[in-house]
Amino acid sequence: MERLLSVDQVAELLGTTVRFPRRLIEERRITFVKVGRHVRIPESAVAAFIAANTVEPVLVRRAVLRRAA
Repeated sequence: MERLLSVDQVAELLGTTVRFPRRLIEERRITFVKVGRHVRIPESAVAAFIAANTVEPVLVRRAVLRRAA
C-alpha cells in the first residue's frame, strides 16, 4: 500500500509553509484522500505534482546570441 502523507509532511517535502499544500488541496490541484476529518496526500501525487511543474532549462547556442546582438 502506498504511503499517505500529512499536509505538514508535504510542506516539509516541498520546502514550503503548510499554507501551500492546503491551497493545492482547496483548489483541487493535487490528489488527496479524506480519512475521517484528516486529509492525506499520496506520495505519488506529490511526485506527479513536482514532475508536472518542473521546467526544463532552455539550451541556447552562443552563435544564436551573437546574431541577435
